Amino acid sequence: MLTNQAKSDAANLRSDAGLASALRVSLARLNRRLRRQATVNSLTPSQFAALAAIEYHSGITPGELAELEKMQPPSMTRVIAALDERGLVVRTAHPTDRRQVTVNVTEAGSALLKEERRRKEAWLTQRLKELTAEERSVLRAAAPILEKLSRI
Repeated sequence: MLTNQAKSDAANLRSDAGLASALRVSLARLNRRLRRQATVNSLTPSQFAALAAIEYHSGITPGELAELEKMQPPSMTRVIAALDERGLVVRTAHPTDRRQVTVNVTEAGSALLKEERRRKEAWLTQRLKELTAEERSVLRAAAPILEKLSRI
């Protein structure tokens, strides 16, 4: 038999606002738990996101990266400088516009991304093993939908 709180929670999830609230809380909590899996002296969330975007969009300009990551250009300049200082990215002259530079990930940057992803995925794999087969099936169906939400 459901408790009054469980009935209220279930009813709340039937509305878009209730679903939005529940997803926001759950995803924020999951994100915090995943961030705790980062290595010691790792990157800030902004630095990690920028490094991953640079790896995916090889040869991106700082302005393009700032737009992609929804950051102000001066903030992105500081993020890139911190990554460059750690040897994780390299800035090179833009091939057609001498006023600009492009940014690429170094081998050290790729290795750091790989290790961070491995640690986080290992932690999440363990948590998934604690779920039922039906719960994992629901998550498999939800994964593309969550990806779509992240891109809208």
